[in-house]
Amino acid sequence: MAINWFPGHMHKARKEIAEVMAHMDVVIEVLDARIPYSSENPMIPALRGDKPCIKLLNKADLADPAMTERWVAHLEQEQGVTALPVTHRKPESIRRLLVQIQDILADRNLSARNTQAMIMGIPNVGKSTLINILAGRKIAKTGNEAGVTKSQQRIKLDNRVVLTDTPGFLWPKLNPPSCGYRLAATGAIKEKIFDYPEVALFTVAYLGQQYPEALKARYRLTELPEDDLELLESIGRARGTVRKGGQVDLEKVSALLISELRDGVLGPITLETPEMTEREEAEAREADERAKIEKEEKAKLRRQRARKNRR
Repeated sequence: MAINWFPGHMHKARKEIAEVMAHMDVVIEVLDARIPYSSENPMIPALRGDKPCIKLLNKADLADPAMTERWVAHLEQEQGVTALPVTHRKPESIRRLLVQIQDILADRNLSARNTQAMIMGIPNVGKSTLINILAGRKIAKTGNEAGVTKSQQRIKLDNRVVLTDTPGFLWPKLNPPSCGYRLAATGAIKEKIFDYPEVALFTVAYLGQQYPEALKARYRLTELPEDDLELLESIGRARGTVRKGGQVDLEKVSALLISELRDGVLGPITLETPEMTEREEAEAREADERAKIEKEEKAKLRRQRARKNRR
């Protein structure tokens, strides 16, 4: 089942961003370092145009460091993009952003005086925590849930940078569908929108392939079953999420797995690679094309039937 979440306040946020974008000198997009592709909003390039963009790979402490290096190189292939891993556990990594802004503007022969910067990102990506570190005080509301920031606010930072904070927003159709599962697994989507066991099965399938030793170590498993459901049930039995009669409570073990993934208990993990997401994009385009052809064929058949009925 495809996961989508685009309530009215997100549509409003996108419109408000478009209204003030012309006044911005630089755009800061906050990504989740564990899912740089899935957390990269495809609507932002059209909004920012040719303005320079700094992509912050936030929560880098929770991501696979070797994979983060690969993602930085991949993202910087795009014209005008600079990528920077950051984490609130190392505030100096975040404060480097102010220097980075000045360097970018200097390279483009833009005045550093009263620099206007806009910060954007998906829900629950850690924007507000980053802003509080940059400002040196608690100015943005934070929370471990999606959709905390509801409106724009302007914040004056050091180095004569004025930062416009914006509400986190997604896009109308999360495509490829795997994006929705990874966003749900990392906490960018409200929990009432998705089914925990479904997301957990998607997640454990990937972890079993890419991080089998992390699963073995955390859940004290000597072998990993090849079947995704059996693997999830093995984790459930190891952690005692078993009902009377010996049946694993899939809801409980799924919530436990996702919680421990989000908290970094499983170790530094990245849930996607550049090659994987390129393949998924190609498959999604093919699926969309097939769906378009099928829709056109059905419409053609309906027109033919309608002509016959008129005779």
